[in-house]
Amino acid sequence: MTQHLPKIRLILIGDEILSGRRQDKHMPQLIKLLAQRGMQLNAVEIVSDSQDEITAVLKRSFATGDIVFCCGGIGATPDDRTRQAAAEALGLDLVLHPEAERLITERCADNEREGRGSGDMSLPENQQRLQMGVFPAGSDIVPNPYNKIPGFFIRDHTFMPGFPVMAWPMMEWTLDHRYSSLHHQLERVEHSFIVFEMPESRITPALEELEKRWPGVRAFSLPSMGTGRPHIDLGVKGEPAAAAQALNFLREEVLRLGGELTP
Repeated sequence: MTQHLPKIRLILIGDEILSGRRQDKHMPQLIKLLAQRGMQLNAVEIVSDSQDEITAVLKRSFATGDIVFCCGGIGATPDDRTRQAAAEALGLDLVLHPEAERLITERCADNEREGRGSGDMSLPENQQRLQMGVFPAGSDIVPNPYNKIPGFFIRDHTFMPGFPVMAWPMMEWTLDHRYSSLHHQLERVEHSFIVFEMPESRITPALEELEKRWPGVRAFSLPSMGTGRPHIDLGVKGEPAAAAQALNFLREEVLRLGGELTP
């Protein structure tokens, strides 16, 4: 019986990604971290800094039961609206998390010792920093080894800053501390081979038949579009035994239909 595990998704928040001012680096890193643990990413979504848009996306997301990593917008400047949107999506109040307050206070004291500001928490700038510890009621903190200012976790959603140096250790901590029971639960493999002298339209019925015969296996077809001899990268991915059977079927169909497996 195929084991059903929660889907894992990534939400990226920030106008700077949509405008091209910054290039996303989180998706390839999360794919890498998941692969190391026998897990995989199912979907990615990019959202602007609009609180209404973030709220709408999170409302849908909280209703899924998926595991979600959300990067960006949890600072304390006017363009950081993720904390507020998460609270609105869940119908919860925003409250200062006591552990976050302690950690931010520690960070301000560290800054003073390093000659970068004051540890006096009554100062306006430090009161503003405390806003980064205001989360939807009931949230847990996500440790931030870079500068102690935490992210937050609620209903299988992990909220992190947009900075990779902070977000990536938080992703790893979450995977290992909250979801270790899901590591390597579903073994999956991917096999492919190159086919020459065959249009996609000719092999498509075989791909459809393959997925009917082996429901847990997915077929893929990646035709070449550049220079050189036209070819297709054909393959399968899924549970090892079923994928091996499906791969043999696909090879046989390619040969039967007149395709070539070597240049």
